[in-house]
Amino acid sequence: MKELSVSDVTTLAFETNCHIFDGCGFPAPGLHSFLFKPLIGDGDSSVYFNKTMLLALLGSIVIVGFFWAAFAKPKIVPGKLQMVAEAGYDFVRRGIVYETIGKRDGEKYVPFMVALFFFVWIMNLWSIVPIAQFPVTAIISYPAALAAIVYITWMSLTFKKHGFVGGWKNITGYDKNLGAVLPMVVGLEFLSNVIVRPFTHAVRLFANMFAGHVLLLLFTIASWYLLNGIGIAYAGVSFVMVIVMTAFELFIQAVQAYVFVLLACSYVQGALAEHH
Repeated sequence: MKELSVSDVTTLAFETNCHIFDGCGFPAPGLHSFLFKPLIGDGDSSVYFNKTMLLALLGSIVIVGFFWAAFAKPKIVPGKLQMVAEAGYDFVRRGIVYETIGKRDGEKYVPFMVALFFFVWIMNLWSIVPIAQFPVTAIISYPAALAAIVYITWMSLTFKKHGFVGGWKNITGYDKNLGAVLPMVVGLEFLSNVIVRPFTHAVRLFANMFAGHVLLLLFTIASWYLLNGIGIAYAGVSFVMVIVMTAFELFIQAVQAYVFVLLACSYVQGALAEHH
């Protein structure tokens, strides 16, 4: 029997008419589910543009376009679009920024946090949009870039507020009253805030979106794969799980945007606080 090459195996694994009892294996989602061919350029050129970049660009256009349309000509008695935009803006301003940073100090950071919230949310939301069907934040580089922006903002505010020496005291939790445990506390706080904080901020968002997308893929592919013979009964159960997981993903997508911005606000609040 002729030995199959890697390309042959890949083709067989993703054959669209492949079902259970047909003698073909289950095309389980894997790393290939998160890799996309470039739409423009290739891996060897300086120009590279793929599906996730397109979705991030479209998401940015959607957000800017929505708020532009809502507030280009604001009215005292808002229309439906302006009302929805004001509700979203007010949710972030009052429900996250004011509650975490405070009204007086937090007002200047509201636009940044609103933009961050809706960008993360829309990037997550692409997961359940037909044709797109992929959460941009499931690619680690996007959460990492957003976390880096928050990290730079936090560090800049810390040193601007407290100066160089005071900034490091704020970051490391320096307090001479701690006595003998001071070196340990300073070391742990430095490790936690300077190294671990940006990592966990990015990974928390990435891991949730990655796992959610894998589960959606798993049940969606299984619904099609089991659609044969007695497997139809199992396909129905799998399809129900697709609906359940989609609804659950809608909730998780909003929660992850909320948590990401909540943490960003807590970092800013810590930078502005007199004592760490």
